Amino acid sequence: MAVWDDLVGQDRVTEQLSAAARDADALVTGAAAPGEGGAPVGGGSMTHAWLFTGPPGSGRATAARAFAAALQCVSPDRAHGGMPGCGFCDGCHTSLVGTHADVEIVRTDQLSIGVKETRDLVRRSQLSPAGGRWQVIVLEDADRLTEGAGNVLLKAVEEPAPRTVWLLCTPSLEDVLPTIRSRCRSLTLRTPPVDAVADLLARRDGIEPGLAAQSARATQGHIDRARRLATDERARARRAAVLKLPLRVDDIGGCLKGAQELVDAAAEDAKQVAEEVDTKETEELRAALGAAAGTGGRLPRGTAGVMKDLQDRQKRRGTRTQRDSLDLALVDLTGFYRDVLAMQLGSPIAIANVDVEDALRRVASGSRPEQTLRRIEAIIECRRALDRNVAPLLAVEAMTVALRAG
Repeated sequence: MAVWDDLVGQDRVTEQLSAAARDADALVTGAAAPGEGGAPVGGGSMTHAWLFTGPPGSGRATAARAFAAALQCVSPDRAHGGMPGCGFCDGCHTSLVGTHADVEIVRTDQLSIGVKETRDLVRRSQLSPAGGRWQVIVLEDADRLTEGAGNVLLKAVEEPAPRTVWLLCTPSLEDVLPTIRSRCRSLTLRTPPVDAVADLLARRDGIEPGLAAQSARATQGHIDRARRLATDERARARRAAVLKLPLRVDDIGGCLKGAQELVDAAAEDAKQVAEEVDTKETEELRAALGAAAGTGGRLPRGTAGVMKDLQDRQKRRGTRTQRDSLDLALVDLTGFYRDVLAMQLGSPIAIANVDVEDALRRVASGSRPEQTLRRIEAIIECRRALDRNVAPLLAVEAMTVALRAG
């Protein structure tokens, strides 16, 4: 399997990255001369910093990881005109599974990436690659860099080490500092076709084709969400509950109750993550710090601060998990009203939420297109409010009342 096989519906991007990987390989093997000062190397297709942008679910991180693997490909077929990125060699395999010594994949479960973490990455970027090819740093959540962290990263991108490649992933170009953006080669991914996502789920994950198609259509081509919807019964139950909300906002009581249930469901998601991850992390840290059995679990002197740091990180992760879960519910709600609007306007676009078609028709027949547009705007405003750290219940209550008013 080539490293590009999971990059769905991105033929143009795949071609560009394949060409860059080929030129990068020529540089490593001595068939091309290096550029200077961060200039493109290997004939112009390869450069030291890349910015992958695209809507959620488009496969930004998948593209970056595939490119990282292609840069580390050591398949002997390359010497006979084969394209780097075979998917089978040690370089490809270890890059994709996250164990390659020269590939650092950074993703965060926190609300932001700070200066300290970024400085650690910059220090790593100055190291020579252990395998003699490339030192590759994949930053999957570059949009979560604080302003200070962005300035730290800028210095490394401006003056890169000779064999270091930065792969930054963000939803849009505006999510990184203009000075960083200007020093990166940008690749824009698109939302993959629904049929292609359904085929991927069936082929790679063994999901029954009917369920794969339904999940891909419901998430409008968002690969990760489609996989979760197809494999997690709880996710399907939560989505079903969200899509009932438009029929429950007939009065203020229904609005407030619906808002409370949305927020509670997001909090429950965060609690489940905490139960699965926090306890294990805490136990491992206590053991590492020497909390011996038979002492009542007491920690050695001077280690309380380390435990407090872990608790703080876990709290921030819980906040992000709750916010992400709530945002996912709002995306599903937006999709519901998008289908309503398509029905009202007689659009030929296929509806995504075919499993609640009766509810869609009921709302469509009982309102006007301009009301539907105002409801979509209310959901968008709620998402913006959450980004501004408005209290979740307050933001969602304001939204549900606006849905009622239309």
